[in-house]
Amino acid sequence: MHSDRQSVETHEHESNLVLVVDDSRLQRSILRASLKKWGYRVAEVSSGDEALAFCEITQPDLVISDWMMPGMDGIEFWRRFKGLKSERFGYFILLTSKSDKTEIAQGLDAGADDFLTKPVSAAELRARLVAGERILTMERELTRKNELINTTLDELKTLYTIIDNDLIEAKQLQQSLVRERFKDFGAAQISLMLQSSGHVGGDLVGYFPINEHEIGLFAIDVSGHGISSALMTARLAGYMSSASKEQNIAIERRAEGIFVPIAPSEVVARLNDLVLREMTTEHYFTLVYATVDLSTGKVTVSQAGHPHPLVQRADGSVELVGRGGLPVGLMADASYDQFELQLAAGDRLLVLSDGVSECMNEADEFYDDENIVRFMNNWRGKRGPCLLDALLFELDSFAGARDFSDDISAILLEFASQET
Repeated sequence: MHSDRQSVETHEHESNLVLVVDDSRLQRSILRASLKKWGYRVAEVSSGDEALAFCEITQPDLVISDWMMPGMDGIEFWRRFKGLKSERFGYFILLTSKSDKTEIAQGLDAGADDFLTKPVSAAELRARLVAGERILTMERELTRKNELINTTLDELKTLYTIIDNDLIEAKQLQQSLVRERFKDFGAAQISLMLQSSGHVGGDLVGYFPINEHEIGLFAIDVSGHGISSALMTARLAGYMSSASKEQNIAIERRAEGIFVPIAPSEVVARLNDLVLREMTTEHYFTLVYATVDLSTGKVTVSQAGHPHPLVQRADGSVELVGRGGLPVGLMADASYDQFELQLAAGDRLLVLSDGVSECMNEADEFYDDENIVRFMNNWRGKRGPCLLDALLFELDSFAGARDFSDDISAILLEFASQET
C-alpha cells in the first residue's frame, strides 16, 4: 500500500468516518486538521486506486475527494465507489479547482452529492459536512424503517401461510360435513353440490334418514362469508345430524321407539329460537327444510328466506314453488309456515342458494330465475350429479372472467323414472 496512506484516527466518541482522497499531502493535512477539530474520524489516501481498495474493506460515511488526480480521477473513483456492494450510503463531496459552472455541473451530473472549489473554506466545508450528515441520518433512518417493514412483511407472510394452511384444512373439514354427494334410496335419489367462493363459506346442504320411508333434507345459507359463517354452519349441521337421531332437532322419538318427523315449520321455529337464545352472533341464515315420504312422493317444505325451490315435472315443465318467509335468527317469536308438494315418478325438486341466481357476468347481469328455468329445460336429460356439474359449468361460463362472489350450493331430489 502507498506510504502516504494513514491509519484511521479515532476519538473518544464514535463519530462519522471521513475518507480524504487527494494526491497533495499538504491538502490532506489541512483537511485532516479541520476534520479532527470537528470530531470526525479520519482516513486519508493519495489516489483513487488506494481509495477504492480502502472502501472495499471499510465503508466511510463521507468522502472528500479531489477531482483531478493521477490515474483514477475523482469522477471515476465515485463511479467505482457507488458500484461497491454496501448496505450503507456514503456521502460524496468532490473537490475541484475548476471554477467554470459548466464543469461543476458536469461533476454533479456525474453523480457527486456535493462539491467544493479550492482553496477550501473551512466554514463552507463544515456547512457541507453538516448537510451531508443530515442526509446520512435520513438515509439511515429510512434504511432502518425499510428493514423493519421487510421484517414485518416476512412475519406477515409467515402468519399468512399459517392461516392459509389452517383455512385449507378448515375447508376440508367443512366439505366433510357433506359426506355423501349422492345417495340412492331406491324410490328417489339425492345429489348435493357445495362450492365455496373462498376457503370456507356459509352454505351447507345435507339430508338424514328419519325412518324406513321418510328422510329430511335441508339447504342453509348463513349471512356473510368466511370463518365466522363457516363456524355457524358447522354448529347448525350438529342440530340436523344424521349421526344421532336422538340429538337431531327435526326428529322425535315416540314411546314405542319409532322415529317420526317434526313438522318442518316447527323445526324452523326451533332453530330460530336456538339461534337467538344460545348463539351470540350477528349472523342469520336462510333455509329450506323438507321432509320426504319416499313411499308416497309427498314433500312437506318450510321456506325461510331461501330462494324458491324449483320443481321439474316428468314432462319437462318447470315451476317455482314456495312463499319466501323470514330468515332464521332475525326476529324473536317469528312464525313459519309450510306447504306440500306431490312428486310423481320422473319429477324432481331442486333447491339452490342465492349464489346461483346472483351470479354476475362481466356485463353486471345476474343469472336470474329465467336463466335457471332455461337451464333446467336445456339439460332435461341430465340426472343426478351430472346435472349439478353441468350447472356449475354453466355458471362458470356465464361469469366469464369474474370470480363467484358468493357460495354456490344445491340439493337435488329425483323420484325414480317410470322405467325404473
